[in-house]
Amino acid sequence: MNEDNNAVPLTAPENPLEQVLKHGAQQLLASAIEAELAELLEQFSHERLDDGRLRVVRNGYQPERMIQTGLGDIPVRVPKVRDRKDKEVKFNSKLVPPYLKRTKNIEELVPWLYLRGISTGEMQPALASLLGENAKGLSANTVSRLKASWEQEYLAWARRDLSHRRFVYVWADGIYSKVRMDDKLCLLVVIGVDDTGRKELLAISDGVRESEQSWTEVLNQLNAQGLTAAPKLAIGDGALGFWNAVTKVWPTTRHQRCWVHKTANILNKVPKSMQPKIKSSLQDIWMAESKESALKAYDLFDKNYRVKYPKATDCLRKDKEEMLAFYDFPAEHWLSIRTTNPIESTFATIRLRTNKTKSCGSRNTTLSMAFKLAQLAEKKWYRLRGFKLLADVIEGITFKNGERIEQDLAEYQAAFIHQI
Repeated sequence: MNEDNNAVPLTAPENPLEQVLKHGAQQLLASAIEAELAELLEQFSHERLDDGRLRVVRNGYQPERMIQTGLGDIPVRVPKVRDRKDKEVKFNSKLVPPYLKRTKNIEELVPWLYLRGISTGEMQPALASLLGENAKGLSANTVSRLKASWEQEYLAWARRDLSHRRFVYVWADGIYSKVRMDDKLCLLVVIGVDDTGRKELLAISDGVRESEQSWTEVLNQLNAQGLTAAPKLAIGDGALGFWNAVTKVWPTTRHQRCWVHKTANILNKVPKSMQPKIKSSLQDIWMAESKESALKAYDLFDKNYRVKYPKATDCLRKDKEEMLAFYDFPAEHWLSIRTTNPIESTFATIRLRTNKTKSCGSRNTTLSMAFKLAQLAEKKWYRLRGFKLLADVIEGITFKNGERIEQDLAEYQAAFIHQI
């Protein structure tokens, strides 16, 4: 049998750098746990027994245990405390809960590997190659149980009550995957921002394509869950199916086309040598300080490129009003509402366009895996900049070029009398 001298082993002996990193991680974790303990002891430092002794004191350590991390297994010793009064006070580290066996990066790694084509039976060797031979506890049966529990979590999440929430903006996009060689799946994803500025995954559903019928079903499902107040603005690409569905289900919702998608579509219609210049001209439009300046940049783009690149200028002109809707909303929100970046950035590392289609599993599995990864990403999302202005948007306050317009008192009185 021939041996490949260039073959790289799946696992290699731990090098000195890895040893230093693991030792540093162990010390850092120990210091953090000690800081947690010190905070607890400080909390009860004023409480003493009748004989003057402290009520809560240190009391040794729990048995050492191993925590699986991206650096491999790290030993951890969690301190204990003794409550001399009534034994009610106990110390539980928030960093290392009592039954934690692996860090969350492994929790994220399992669905990611599965979606990238690693089958259940191959999961353990794949994890061993990434985390070392001590990456135990994730056998084929364990992964199968995790998958089953995630499917149940997804089903419960997809029916949760939204009636107590008010979502002001929503972003929508279709993420494509081939779950089988002859079966193309489109994940229909909706993310919303509520009236407190917090972003939340609203829907992940499946459709054969981004059709009006598929998007209508998604939006109707959200309404059935209690999202009865239509969002003020929807942001998406140029897929007509979504916009037709929004017009039908949420007729009062404004439309904003994504500038990232529009730019990509236009650049595809011009020579590569011209793309940097074209891209800069497009930025002059959507980065303009006012709608009036943006319209002038629109006209200049059309004048400069209409003759040589008519398909590019037609592509830009097609959605003119919908491309500039963001100017009628607070300037603090423009960075977020001009594009579908909240979705693009979340799904950038879990885009499901993979050639390993036979291993990606069923539709339900793909949905639940994507749900788990998006749910993990959701924990890192930032609050919307200028979130306090969302109250004005909900109230219907008029904005021009990102600035709030104070209604003239006489105009307000006239409108009030007219209503009477």
